[in-house]
Amino acid sequence: MDAVIFDVDDTLYDQLQPFKKAFLFHFKHLSDVPIEKLYLSSRKHSDRLFHKSEAGTVSLLELHTYRIMAACEEFGIDIKYEEAVKFQQTYEKEQKKIAPFPEIITLLERLCQKNKQLAILSNGPHQHQLMKVRQLGLTKWIPAENIFISGAIGWAKPDPAAFLYVEKKLQLKKEKAVYIGDSFENDVIGAKQAGWKAIWMNHRKRDMPDSRVFPDKIVYSPRELLDLADFCL
Repeated sequence: MDAVIFDVDDTLYDQLQPFKKAFLFHFKHLSDVPIEKLYLSSRKHSDRLFHKSEAGTVSLLELHTYRIMAACEEFGIDIKYEEAVKFQQTYEKEQKKIAPFPEIITLLERLCQKNKQLAILSNGPHQHQLMKVRQLGLTKWIPAENIFISGAIGWAKPDPAAFLYVEKKLQLKKEKAVYIGDSFENDVIGAKQAGWKAIWMNHRKRDMPDSRVFPDKIVYSPRELLDLADFCL
Protein backbone atom coordinates (compact mmCIF):
# COMPACT_ATOMS: atom_id res chain seq x y z
CA MET A 1 0.00 0.00 0.00
CA ASP A 2 1.21 3.53 -0.76
CA ALA A 3 -1.06 5.16 1.83
CA VAL A 4 -2.26 4.05 5.26
CA ILE A 5 -5.11 6.02 6.81
CA PHE A 6 -6.17 5.57 10.43
CA ASP A 7 -9.22 6.08 12.55
CA VAL A 8 -8.43 7.55 16.00
CA ASP A 9 -10.84 6.55 18.76
CA ASP A 10 -10.35 3.00 20.03
CA THR A 11 -8.01 2.28 17.13
CA LEU A 12 -4.84 4.18 18.03
CA TYR A 13 -5.52 4.20 21.77
CA ASP A 14 -7.70 2.40 24.30
CA GLN A 15 -10.82 4.54 24.59
CA LEU A 16 -12.18 2.30 27.33
CA GLN A 17 -9.61 3.58 29.83
CA PRO A 18 -10.79 7.22 30.12
CA PHE A 19 -14.40 5.98 30.12
CA LYS A 20 -13.65 3.47 32.89
CA LYS A 21 -11.81 6.00 35.03
CA ALA A 22 -14.67 8.50 34.72
CA PHE A 23 -17.29 5.86 35.51
CA LEU A 24 -15.47 4.56 38.57
CA PHE A 25 -14.90 8.10 39.82
CA HIS A 26 -18.62 8.91 39.77
CA PHE A 27 -20.23 5.50 40.22
CA LYS A 28 -17.74 3.43 42.21
CA HIS A 29 -20.68 2.02 44.21
CA LEU A 30 -21.75 0.18 41.03
CA SER A 31 -18.88 -2.29 41.26
CA ASP A 32 -20.77 -5.16 39.62
CA VAL A 33 -21.40 -3.33 36.35
CA PRO A 34 -19.55 -4.83 33.31
CA ILE A 35 -17.85 -1.60 32.33
CA GLU A 36 -16.58 -2.72 28.92
CA LYS A 37 -20.10 -3.77 27.90
CA LEU A 38 -21.44 -0.48 29.22
CA TYR A 39 -18.80 1.35 27.19
CA LEU A 40 -19.75 -0.53 24.01
CA SER A 41 -23.39 0.30 24.65
CA SER A 42 -22.54 3.98 24.99
CA ARG A 43 -20.69 3.86 21.67
CA LYS A 44 -23.75 2.29 20.05
CA HIS A 45 -26.05 5.01 21.38
CA SER A 46 -23.54 7.69 20.42
CA ASP A 47 -23.55 6.44 16.82
CA ARG A 48 -27.34 6.71 16.73
CA LEU A 49 -27.27 10.45 17.38
CA PHE A 50 -23.94 11.29 15.76
CA HIS A 51 -25.30 12.52 12.42
CA LYS A 52 -27.89 14.71 14.15
CA SER A 53 -25.05 16.20 16.15
CA GLU A 54 -23.02 16.79 12.98
CA ALA A 55 -26.06 18.45 11.40
CA GLY A 56 -26.52 20.70 14.43
CA THR A 57 -30.01 19.43 15.30
CA VAL A 58 -28.70 17.87 18.52
CA SER A 59 -26.13 19.60 20.71
CA LEU A 60 -22.92 17.88 21.77
CA LEU A 61 -24.09 18.00 25.37
CA GLU A 62 -27.35 16.30 24.43
CA LEU A 63 -25.41 13.59 22.59
CA HIS A 64 -22.96 13.05 25.44
CA THR A 65 -25.58 12.88 28.18
CA TYR A 66 -27.92 10.73 26.12
CA ARG A 67 -25.33 8.06 25.35
CA ILE A 68 -24.30 7.40 28.95
CA MET A 69 -27.88 7.60 30.26
CA ALA A 70 -29.17 5.25 27.56
CA ALA A 71 -26.29 2.82 28.13
CA CYS A 72 -26.92 2.78 31.88
CA GLU A 73 -30.62 2.21 31.29
CA GLU A 74 -29.76 -0.95 29.32
CA PHE A 75 -28.12 -2.30 32.47
CA GLY A 76 -30.93 -1.28 34.78
CA ILE A 77 -29.06 1.75 36.13
CA ASP A 78 -30.93 5.02 36.60
CA ILE A 79 -28.66 8.06 36.51
CA LYS A 80 -29.83 11.65 36.55
CA TYR A 81 -29.09 14.21 33.87
CA GLU A 82 -26.84 16.15 36.25
CA GLU A 83 -24.85 12.98 36.94
CA ALA A 84 -24.46 12.40 33.21
CA VAL A 85 -23.11 15.93 32.77
CA LYS A 86 -20.55 15.46 35.55
CA PHE A 87 -19.54 12.07 34.11
CA GLN A 88 -18.93 13.68 30.70
CA GLN A 89 -16.83 16.45 32.23
CA THR A 90 -14.59 13.89 33.94
CA TYR A 91 -14.49 11.74 30.79
CA GLU A 92 -13.18 14.71 28.80
CA LYS A 93 -10.54 15.42 31.44
CA GLU A 94 -9.37 11.80 31.25
CA GLN A 95 -9.24 11.98 27.44
CA LYS A 96 -6.56 14.63 27.83
CA LYS A 97 -4.33 11.94 29.37
CA ILE A 98 -4.62 9.31 26.62
CA ALA A 99 -1.57 7.61 25.09
CA PRO A 100 -1.24 5.50 21.93
CA PHE A 101 -0.91 1.75 22.10
CA PRO A 102 2.85 1.03 22.18
CA GLU A 103 2.47 -1.20 19.12
CA ILE A 104 0.94 1.72 17.21
CA ILE A 105 4.06 3.80 17.83
CA THR A 106 6.19 0.99 16.42
CA LEU A 107 3.87 0.58 13.43
CA LEU A 108 3.96 4.31 12.63
CA GLU A 109 7.75 4.29 12.85
CA ARG A 110 7.98 1.37 10.44
CA LEU A 111 5.56 2.94 7.98
CA CYS A 112 7.48 6.22 8.04
CA GLN A 113 10.74 4.37 7.41
CA LYS A 114 9.10 2.88 4.30
CA ASN A 115 8.02 6.37 3.17
CA LYS A 116 4.35 5.49 3.28
CA GLN A 117 1.86 8.32 3.09
CA LEU A 118 0.05 8.45 6.45
CA ALA A 119 -3.20 10.18 7.29
CA ILE A 120 -6.05 10.36 9.80
CA LEU A 121 -9.77 10.28 9.01
CA SER A 122 -11.87 10.66 12.15
CA ASN A 123 -15.48 11.44 12.95
CA GLY A 124 -16.23 14.08 15.54
CA PRO A 125 -16.03 17.77 16.44
CA HIS A 126 -12.95 19.32 14.89
CA GLN A 127 -11.29 20.86 17.95
CA HIS A 128 -12.09 17.93 20.24
CA GLN A 129 -10.57 15.40 17.85
CA LEU A 130 -7.56 17.64 17.25
CA MET A 131 -7.00 17.69 21.00
CA LYS A 132 -6.77 13.89 20.96
CA VAL A 133 -4.43 13.92 17.96
CA ARG A 134 -2.10 16.30 19.79
CA GLN A 135 -2.30 14.36 23.06
CA LEU A 136 -1.41 11.16 21.21
CA GLY A 137 1.55 12.90 19.56
CA LEU A 138 0.44 11.76 16.11
CA THR A 139 1.85 14.77 14.27
CA LYS A 140 5.30 13.30 14.87
CA TRP A 141 4.46 10.86 12.06
CA ILE A 142 1.41 12.35 10.34
CA PRO A 143 1.55 15.88 8.83
CA ALA A 144 -1.14 18.29 10.04
CA GLU A 145 -2.41 18.67 6.48
CA ASN A 146 -3.08 14.90 6.40
CA ILE A 147 -5.46 15.01 9.37
CA PHE A 148 -9.10 15.01 8.31
CA ILE A 149 -11.96 15.36 10.79
CA SER A 150 -15.62 15.17 9.86
CA GLY A 151 -16.50 18.34 11.77
CA ALA A 152 -14.14 20.26 9.48
CA ILE A 153 -14.47 18.53 6.11
CA GLY A 154 -18.28 18.32 6.09
CA TRP A 155 -18.49 14.57 5.49
CA ALA A 156 -18.62 11.81 8.08
CA LYS A 157 -17.92 8.09 7.92
CA PRO A 158 -19.37 5.78 6.69
CA ASP A 159 -20.35 8.10 3.85
CA PRO A 160 -17.94 7.22 1.01
CA ALA A 161 -17.72 10.95 0.32
CA ALA A 162 -15.54 11.33 3.44
CA PHE A 163 -13.07 8.79 2.07
CA LEU A 164 -13.20 10.26 -1.42
CA TYR A 165 -12.50 13.70 0.03
CA VAL A 166 -9.29 12.36 1.57
CA GLU A 167 -8.45 10.50 -1.62
CA LYS A 168 -8.73 13.69 -3.66
CA LYS A 169 -6.83 15.88 -1.19
CA LEU A 170 -3.94 13.41 -0.94
CA GLN A 171 -4.12 12.36 -4.60
CA LEU A 172 -4.35 8.72 -3.61
CA LYS A 173 -4.84 5.75 -5.87
CA LYS A 174 -7.74 3.96 -4.21
CA GLU A 175 -6.33 0.53 -4.96
CA LYS A 176 -3.22 1.49 -2.96
CA ALA A 177 -5.01 2.92 0.07
CA VAL A 178 -5.76 0.95 3.24
CA TYR A 179 -7.90 2.16 6.10
CA ILE A 180 -7.55 0.89 9.67
CA GLY A 181 -10.40 1.35 12.15
CA ASP A 182 -12.36 -0.30 14.94
CA SER A 183 -15.92 0.38 13.75
CA PHE A 184 -17.25 -2.13 11.25
CA GLU A 185 -20.10 0.16 10.20
CA ASN A 186 -18.14 3.40 9.93
CA ASP A 187 -14.67 2.21 9.00
CA VAL A 188 -14.90 -1.09 7.16
CA ILE A 189 -18.11 -0.43 5.24
CA GLY A 190 -17.17 3.17 4.48
CA ALA A 191 -13.68 2.30 3.24
CA LYS A 192 -14.79 -0.65 1.15
CA GLN A 193 -17.60 1.32 -0.47
CA ALA A 194 -15.02 3.94 -1.44
CA GLY A 195 -12.89 1.23 -3.08
CA TRP A 196 -10.17 1.14 -0.41
CA LYS A 197 -8.79 -1.85 1.43
CA ALA A 198 -9.86 -2.10 5.07
CA ILE A 199 -8.35 -3.62 8.20
CA TRP A 200 -10.84 -4.12 11.01
CA MET A 201 -9.18 -3.43 14.37
CA ASN A 202 -11.59 -5.67 16.28
CA HIS A 203 -9.85 -5.66 19.67
CA ARG A 204 -13.28 -5.46 21.37
CA LYS A 205 -14.02 -8.82 19.74
CA ARG A 206 -17.37 -7.77 18.36
CA ASP A 207 -19.37 -10.30 16.36
CA MET A 208 -19.13 -10.02 12.60
CA PRO A 209 -22.22 -8.09 11.43
CA ASP A 210 -24.55 -9.56 8.86
CA SER A 211 -23.13 -7.68 5.92
CA ARG A 212 -22.24 -8.14 2.28
CA VAL A 213 -19.09 -6.15 2.96
CA PHE A 214 -16.01 -7.88 4.34
CA PRO A 215 -12.74 -6.43 5.63
CA ASP A 216 -9.54 -7.45 3.89
CA LYS A 217 -8.01 -8.33 7.25
CA ILE A 218 -9.22 -8.62 10.85
CA VAL A 219 -6.96 -8.17 13.86
CA TYR A 220 -7.92 -8.68 17.49
CA SER A 221 -5.18 -6.73 19.25
CA PRO A 222 -2.65 -3.96 18.64
CA ARG A 223 0.02 -6.68 18.64
CA GLU A 224 -1.72 -8.44 15.75
CA LEU A 225 -1.98 -5.15 13.91
CA LEU A 226 1.77 -4.70 14.22
CA ASP A 227 2.30 -8.28 13.03
CA LEU A 228 0.22 -7.35 10.00
CA ALA A 229 2.53 -4.48 9.13
CA ASP A 230 3.73 -6.24 5.99
CA PHE A 231 0.21 -5.98 4.61
CA CYS A 232 0.59 -2.18 4.80
CA LEU A 233 4.16 -2.21 3.51
